Amino acid sequence: MPLRPARCYTHFSGPPYTRREYIPGVPQPKISKFEMGNPKLDYDYEVKLIVEEPGQIRHNALEASRVMALKVLSTVAGENNFYLKVVKYPHHVIRENKMMAFAGADRLQDGMRLSFGKPIGTAARVFPGDEVIVIRVKKEHLKACKDALRVAGSKLPLPTRIVVHPLKEGLPPA
Repeated sequence: MPLRPARCYTHFSGPPYTRREYIPGVPQPKISKFEMGNPKLDYDYEVKLIVEEPGQIRHNALEASRVMALKVLSTVAGENNFYLKVVKYPHHVIRENKMMAFAGADRLQDGMRLSFGKPIGTAARVFPGDEVIVIRVKKEHLKACKDALRVAGSKLPLPTRIVVHPLKEGLPPA
């Protein structure tokens, strides 16, 4: 069964559902690596992708944005000239009450009766000002870093902005 659109899960109303020991069969998050690149280099700038509205970001969207940012950065800056970190972890378990949608299905299903739902994935709950992805980069790759975060932000269901912080004294704010 295909995924429902992000609008079905972007906004939240209740408390987070995170107690995995009570939930049977929660799928693992699709994010394969949370940290990429070289963390030990002496970087000039830290560039952050910041969320502007409250909501939920599914693990599929987090992985898609990570892959695109990594792809743009590694082609322009090289494999070991940056440090990328996905800050948010998808803790919240998303549930879905599956309904049958073929002829005669009305005799086979209960509708909304006891519709707690089965776990179908996970999501990260974010609020305005939360960092989603942080990249550390040298001065010569700053433009590529901003472009990578712009592409990564387009994969997320919420509006985002890019903030640049100099890590050393005397560097101009970009």
